[in-house]
Amino acid sequence: MAEPFVETRIPQQKLYESKPFPAVISPSLPAPSLPLFTQTITTHKPYLDSLLHRSGAVLFRGFPVNSATDFNDVVEAFGFDELPYVGGAAPRTSVVGRVFTANESPPDQKIPFHHEMAQVPEFPSKLFFYCEVEPNSGGETPIVLSHVVYERMKEKHPEFVQRLEEHGLVYVRVLGEDDDPSSPIGRGWKSTFLTHDKNVAEERAAKLGMKLEWTEEGGAKTIMGPIPAIKFDKSRNRKVWFNSMVAAYTGWEDKRNEPRKAVTFGNVEPLPEDIVHDCLRILEEECVAVPWQRGDVLLIDNWAVLHSRRPFVPPRRVLASLCK
Repeated sequence: MAEPFVETRIPQQKLYESKPFPAVISPSLPAPSLPLFTQTITTHKPYLDSLLHRSGAVLFRGFPVNSATDFNDVVEAFGFDELPYVGGAAPRTSVVGRVFTANESPPDQKIPFHHEMAQVPEFPSKLFFYCEVEPNSGGETPIVLSHVVYERMKEKHPEFVQRLEEHGLVYVRVLGEDDDPSSPIGRGWKSTFLTHDKNVAEERAAKLGMKLEWTEEGGAKTIMGPIPAIKFDKSRNRKVWFNSMVAAYTGWEDKRNEPRKAVTFGNVEPLPEDIVHDCLRILEEECVAVPWQRGDVLLIDNWAVLHSRRPFVPPRRVLASLCK
């Protein structure tokens, strides 16, 4: 029997050490049914795992994934454990099963590069994104290899990187009581900690190693860290740029938050603005932005790859699922 899918090439891919980034998988003709696709995922799991390990990200394009429920079936077929979204900053809504909306911040705002939940100790190891409604224009989810960013930053700003490795980062965020859909970090404390009870919220924050201070307006200030900004990816034997520094410094802005105060060195010294912006430039230079097509499923290794979102003209609906 012929293989039900093949590795293909798309113009946006980059080559790193002669490996395509991201890897792209498409059906061999004719396109299989959804049950055949999910069955194939389960059967070929070792191959798909090794492909993800090699490339850092795998795009599945041209498969019959037509709804959130179909996407949930695809996620389930991989057999990874689910990670509940506790402590994340993005406003999201649960859709079906293990699937929720990707960051619902306004379409005209870009979401800067980050590793998912890099600012808390328990973060997902894998992320799935699914394009249910392709954007009118824009709205790509650019991805970039974290070790490449680390190497370029170390080469260009060795002293800065050394300070990061030594001190780590502290993240500070002021949360409202309820979700604020006008903000890219508008998740209120109730949905951040999945509770309406302040005592439970304090317990859950403490479990994350996070300090929680209540504000007079009924909101909460969270202080996280010092937390490492560079991690060692054991499975690939290399250091990765594992942080939300650029995201916090350039994007954590709303009526409650001032981005430059949102992230500092672990010893609370401010970060040098020029170097943060240089890091942003490196991220943009090295990234790959594949325009979404309806039915696309993108699997990302959160240890290896940072992601972001470009502004878009609606409609656009991208769904997500996080795995341990």
